[in-house]
Amino acid sequence: MATFPLIRGYEVVIGFETHAQLSTESKIFSGASTRFGAEPNTQACPVDLALPGTLPVANRGAVERAIRFGLAVGAKVAPLSIFARKNYFYPDLPKGYQISQYEIPVVQGGSVSFLLDGEKRSVRLTRAHLEEDAGKSLHEDYHGQSGIDLNRAGTPLLEIVSEPDLRSSAEAVEYAKALHALVVWLGICDGNMQEGSFRCDANVSVRRPGEPFGTRREIKNLNSFRFLQQAIDFEVQWQIDRLEDGLAIEQATVLFNPDTGETRAMRSKEDAHDYRYFPDPDLPPLVIAPDWVERVRAAMPELPALMAERFQRDDGLPAYDAAMMTQSLAFARYYEAARDGCGQPKLVANWLMGEISKRLNSEGVAIDAAPVGPETLAKLIGRIADGTVSNNGARQVFDALWSGEAAEVDAVIEAKGLKQMNDSGALEKIVDEVIAANAKSVEEFRAGKDKAFNALVGQVMKASKGKANPAQASELLRRKLGG
Repeated sequence: MATFPLIRGYEVVIGFETHAQLSTESKIFSGASTRFGAEPNTQACPVDLALPGTLPVANRGAVERAIRFGLAVGAKVAPLSIFARKNYFYPDLPKGYQISQYEIPVVQGGSVSFLLDGEKRSVRLTRAHLEEDAGKSLHEDYHGQSGIDLNRAGTPLLEIVSEPDLRSSAEAVEYAKALHALVVWLGICDGNMQEGSFRCDANVSVRRPGEPFGTRREIKNLNSFRFLQQAIDFEVQWQIDRLEDGLAIEQATVLFNPDTGETRAMRSKEDAHDYRYFPDPDLPPLVIAPDWVERVRAAMPELPALMAERFQRDDGLPAYDAAMMTQSLAFARYYEAARDGCGQPKLVANWLMGEISKRLNSEGVAIDAAPVGPETLAKLIGRIADGTVSNNGARQVFDALWSGEAAEVDAVIEAKGLKQMNDSGALEKIVDEVIAANAKSVEEFRAGKDKAFNALVGQVMKASKGKANPAQASELLRRKLGG
């Protein structure tokens, strides 16, 4: 039976509702553009506003993206699903209702897996349904008033709902990252959290082990993984403090303030009956024939889990390395191109997880915009493998390539004098001189002190000005010292 971490004697229970904006050029029920950044209210057409005489028509591309997601997570794609009206009043909801799906969603079930501390975890999905986005209320630069921008009204969303399977903020973050990576990998969402293309709502509650689920509070619209973890951690402590004081938790929708690191209640949480769902009379049932599903399946990219298995099986990568190589489709394509260019899969993976990831993260650069492309990295790794340059020298070459100081591997090696010494006669002469000049270290090595041998190797590297091949120098030293 699985065990879960406790916080002050309480178990944390977390479920997710994630809104992924689908990557269609037009809205879910109209031909209006979904382009981000337009002037307010320039992309809201009569259909989005439900003006008299207009009728919505479902966007085929949005449906296909929902099918693609369902297939990727091993869910059932419903042959028939229903669009419903979700009724509530808010100033940025122009119709007075939102078109969504309720009783019969397009995607049913499935799961998403991820790694945490090297261990595979899995979260069950309840459903994923299609719906339209609302507009946006603007509260800044309006001289104490609020403005309404309806450009987002009608933007296609896939709302992905998980079961309450997560038990820590760390698990929650890894699940959110895995889901984010998957929708971007599938090409159904651009994943831009700053623009609101991927938004997470976390339902958080706490309970004593073995007790029924506690009352949950929903933290809305978390648009960064860092804020997600901070918000959950604060909310958990707040709920525990309240229970320890003998107070009840009231179901509510809360917002996270990143400036204070605190959550605050926005409104009492509605239940489904509060929205008075009923089938939308303007939209017929959504029928998805089996041949449509199969056409979508045939056009899908290889999924990350299957690709990772292939990298383990065919390239001999450890499970962790394979998972890192498939963190995004662009990352995987870079790895494959570099691997094919040099035939050194493990070295390529090491460089991608090491020097390249370090630079990408520190400079905020995407892998497909890296200054050092896969073909160049393959050539550099090839020079390490054939003994032309040492690992230390290769890092100097990489620095020059990344900074734009140079563009060609061999030219940098030549210009910086980084080519390793491959003349066995010259290396043997240096080794002999080091042995003669370091009698004490030689004596200590023969007495069983390994540190003395490392010191001798260091002296050889120093005498050769770093150009000796460390492996060759070590082998030659051991042979001459009888070690």
